[in-house]
Amino acid sequence: MSRVALVNRLRTTTNVPVVLVAAPAGYGKTTLLAQWAGRDERGAAWVTIDDRDNDPLVLVRHIAVALGGVRPVPPVLHEALAMPGASVWSRALPRLVSAIEADPSAFVLVLDCADRLHDREALEAVDTLAGHIPAGSILALAGRTVPALPIGRMRASGRVLELEADALALSRREATLLLRGAGVDPGDDEVRHLVEQTEGWPAGLALAARCMQRAGRRPEEPFELAGDDRYVADYVRAEHLTGLEPETLSFLRRSSVLDRMSGPLCDAVLRTSGSGRRLRAIDRSSLFVVPLDASGKWYRYHHIFRDVLRRELEDTEAERIPELNERAADWFEAHGDMESALDPAAAAGDVARVARILASIALGVMSGGRAGSVEDWLDGFPGRDGLERYPGVASLGAWVHAVGGRSEEAHRWLRAAEAGTPDTAMPDGSSSARPWTAVVRAALCSHGAERMLADTESALADLPTDSPWYPIALLLRGAALALLGEMEEADVVLADAARAAAWAGAADVRIIALGEQAMLAAACGDHGRAEELAEEGRGLVYEERLDTYATSAAELAASARAGLRRCLWDRARADLGAAEQLTADLGDALPWFAVQTRMELARAHLTLRDAEGAGRHLDEAMEILGRHAGLGLLEGQARALRDEIAATREVGDFTGSGLTAAELRLLPLLATHLSFREIGERLFVSRNTIKTQAISVYRKLGVSNRSAAIERAAEIGLVDVSAPSAAGGLAAATA
Repeated sequence: MSRVALVNRLRTTTNVPVVLVAAPAGYGKTTLLAQWAGRDERGAAWVTIDDRDNDPLVLVRHIAVALGGVRPVPPVLHEALAMPGASVWSRALPRLVSAIEADPSAFVLVLDCADRLHDREALEAVDTLAGHIPAGSILALAGRTVPALPIGRMRASGRVLELEADALALSRREATLLLRGAGVDPGDDEVRHLVEQTEGWPAGLALAARCMQRAGRRPEEPFELAGDDRYVADYVRAEHLTGLEPETLSFLRRSSVLDRMSGPLCDAVLRTSGSGRRLRAIDRSSLFVVPLDASGKWYRYHHIFRDVLRRELEDTEAERIPELNERAADWFEAHGDMESALDPAAAAGDVARVARILASIALGVMSGGRAGSVEDWLDGFPGRDGLERYPGVASLGAWVHAVGGRSEEAHRWLRAAEAGTPDTAMPDGSSSARPWTAVVRAALCSHGAERMLADTESALADLPTDSPWYPIALLLRGAALALLGEMEEADVVLADAARAAAWAGAADVRIIALGEQAMLAAACGDHGRAEELAEEGRGLVYEERLDTYATSAAELAASARAGLRRCLWDRARADLGAAEQLTADLGDALPWFAVQTRMELARAHLTLRDAEGAGRHLDEAMEILGRHAGLGLLEGQARALRDEIAATREVGDFTGSGLTAAELRLLPLLATHLSFREIGERLFVSRNTIKTQAISVYRKLGVSNRSAAIERAAEIGLVDVSAPSAAGGLAAATA
């Protein structure tokens, strides 16, 4: 297939004398160079290196003949090359260099399979030639490995352009063209998957096309290119594994159990030494090894290559696989990398170890914004069929599903945790899983706020203060106290929860605690503090990149209300939209939180005079309250909010979707001494436009004049007349 982008890059390369193309078999090196040679305006000479070219005189002779096809070569050079006993250094090479330098016309000289050169004098001849390539001309070297030339010196002097496997990998568009050219027509998702699986390896994609054309395959079935496929395995064996020393082949097979490799890790897993040197040698030989750092300490295998090696290991030494994985898990644990120990522990069949590791790291990983990884671990947990034997993991799974909005799954995992024998010590120092289970039971609040409070107090009595469950338990205790009307104590406990979460690095828990505090302050009429707490929580949501977590919805809803009070209209509307999107995934696994969030959204819409939006969110809250009894003050608060919406409908115009962005910008200016004409000048619109907008504001607020509109806007939190509003509101509105 045509490599247009790479060919154009090479055609326009004039500032370096050497181009090095080094990649494993199947990356289309020769094809690329042939396309370049065919399209470049410079004359292209081509030499395919074979073993005979390790004789430097033969090599120079072949280069001279190739160059003679694109530019004049003096007869004296051919004479020197034909003389019996001719010396490459005294006659042949100097005359070739002189001939090159004598003609100013640019050329491209390709030495394909340059990695076959191993003779010292032949390599020195190529190095000498590279040093005399005139400006605008290029010596192109291609091979599976980097030839034994002083490439480092060339890099340091900026004299070489290197194209390796990553540059030769096919893009999605190129992969699509290759596959269609081979007679298959995959969809976009299938192409994306194949490119990811093959890492853009052209030969791998070509093999995939052949496999997809097999008789009996259903086109609607998703295609997986596997290492045990005959076409794939035969190609990799023939091109990469045949001829390797048995010791090297054994190293490759056994190390294929590892997702990533280092010298010390391979030494420990394979019970050998010198693995670091071996890995570097394998990397230099282009055996589909991908360096993971600049220092050459960590590597991984290409996905397809590793798959073939693992299949071969299964065929030849299957009994070793559990032991190899067990050693890998031991090494990662000993070096404090618990997450990397998970997969080898599971592959070794050590379910108890997997459970212990999961229980020790999952909450921290979730707090770091990687809830998806934790969910994947739980989905793949090898003990899922007997969860009651692992109450710590079952409790963890119940919490993860709860905050992810999956009520049915959360309750199923909690039942497994409660049915188990929880007396085993937990990684956080708890003597059993009972306090973990109590925390989750409190969060799900299936038996009302009073039982929720009792469960949290029971958990706090048994949890170590440095347990990752401790700030969660404090949060839930504070929430339960608020539901039961103990506002002052609830605020103190929620503040403790926020501090404990900050100390533990549990940003997700801290965000919920700050949101709870902000809603509590607003309910008590302390809007200034509510705004401060909402601002702190909002900053944390975006700093920690937790704006995709459903549990951030309440904080963003509280932030939207605070933004409305501070005349930050655009930000408030953005927060409101984000909160609504997250709430759609919140479900009612945490019923108290789900109701609070929807009621906060309803209040924000009510502030915007959007009755439709307010009523919709309140209806959802009422439905949840109907399914979950005993949620304390929430029932009365929901009824009061319903009455407030109904009462406001009677005095305002709720036929639209609330105050528009233009009307919100106008509100703080109405609170100043400015006339409609002066306001229009500041907002760059006419006086009549301002007047029309003002009348619309009066109608929606249920008032008849400017002063009444400001009073009403202050009542519902759209402007803060106690602050220096004329200046501050004006600055916010015109910023």
